[in-house]
Amino acid sequence: MKPGKIAQLAAGARQIADMEEPLGRQLSKMKVADGLTLEQVTAPLGVLLIIFESRPDALPQIASLAIRSGNGLLLKGGKEAAKTNAILHKIIVDCMPAYGVARECIVLVEGREAVADILGLHDVVDLVIPRGSNSLVSYISNNTKIPVLGHADGVCHMYLDPNADIAMAAKLAVDSKTDYPAACNALETLLVHKSLIGKGKDGYEAVAAALVAPPGDVRADALEVLLEAAHRGWIDEDRCRVCARSQVARASGSRSVDDRPDKHGRLHFFAATNTEKRFAAPR
Repeated sequence: MKPGKIAQLAAGARQIADMEEPLGRQLSKMKVADGLTLEQVTAPLGVLLIIFESRPDALPQIASLAIRSGNGLLLKGGKEAAKTNAILHKIIVDCMPAYGVARECIVLVEGREAVADILGLHDVVDLVIPRGSNSLVSYISNNTKIPVLGHADGVCHMYLDPNADIAMAAKLAVDSKTDYPAACNALETLLVHKSLIGKGKDGYEAVAAALVAPPGDVRADALEVLLEAAHRGWIDEDRCRVCARSQVARASGSRSVDDRPDKHGRLHFFAATNTEKRFAAPR
């Protein structure tokens, strides 16, 4: 936790504190019958169990959002950041009573055994949010009756369309991958239309060069690159290639890449580099 990161966390917490009141806001109102009106109003989810990675800045971010939205928290961080999380938790809960929030609203959970016990409290906990590997998400989902808001692998994709502005695409790729690689929304997969291969500074090679050059310096094998065969859809896997900085290797398999979101995660984040409004990202 460097001074710059701490200052950034503090600024983020203040922004959340200054935001418009999220609770009790009327979203819609409809008269169902005489004397009967139906309203949709924002309300807290309840008690959340959030299991997160060994990234110490995650705890204050999660706590800030939970307090602002009126939710109770059970927090379980990665063991590698256990001491840091304990100190951050103490700092946060020590401040809460002065603002009318009970210390018990945020509890730090320790040990896997405790998590297993909490997963059985479906009458107490309202939502589980596991942040981590796909195996963690699967384990949580298979061992609780509590609703689980999970994720999958490979959710952050960027697609280079034939009409892409290559200079803009290179800047987007480098920024989304290197600005904060530890973040959940850092770029994971770069999809490239086949027509952009071999065009040098006017195609994929310019983006690849930007990624592997300072300040990008992305490991060649850390960013998967799939070549799109058609503008309007996915291609067969056996016609895809996995590109690294030093090699281009054939990918094997016969399943359609229509199945790719199921195998590698839903496209929760999809940035398309295209200068024409007609483009629609494949589903």
